Amino acid sequence: MGALDYKYLPNYTYDDYLHFEGKWELIDGVAFAMSPAPMKKHQKVSSKISWVLEEMLQDCERCEAYLPIDYKISETTVLQPDNSVLCDDASDASYITKAPLIIFEILSKSTAMRDMNLKYEIYQQEGVKYYIIVNSEDSMVKLYKLSAGKYIKEGDFDKQKYTFEIEDCRLEFDFSKIW
Repeated sequence: MGALDYKYLPNYTYDDYLHFEGKWELIDGVAFAMSPAPMKKHQKVSSKISWVLEEMLQDCERCEAYLPIDYKISETTVLQPDNSVLCDDASDASYITKAPLIIFEILSKSTAMRDMNLKYEIYQQEGVKYYIIVNSEDSMVKLYKLSAGKYIKEGDFDKQKYTFEIEDCRLEFDFSKIW
């Protein structure tokens, strides 16, 4: 039997997505289960990233840090970044539609390929300024910065600091605090 042809896969919309049970992401109409729930180490790192982001943004009135929240890109693509920073979002919707300036995705065995490839391409296309892929198993991150529409790798980090330049702010992130 050959490979499954894309035309035979179900094609879902945001309205369908709203009725799904459990946690899902939708990419070009294809549903991806977000299960099982993230492991303890994944949750711990995400929590610490959130804490560091909140600390960095405490004096910024324009930007907010989010834990997983629906990022509705289109009627057929809805993602849930592990951690993100969004600035100047006046919308009162229950989801975000504007590209975050910073996105962190924490790798797990079930999502690693999607995070490193498919989401990388989507976030690049959508204009996410910084994409950080976190490997909690080896306590390393790969940090990418958007330049002329393409991601350029800024480096691999474990305990170093990095300064994000977003809007009018320069925010120093200390990666040693997330492990």
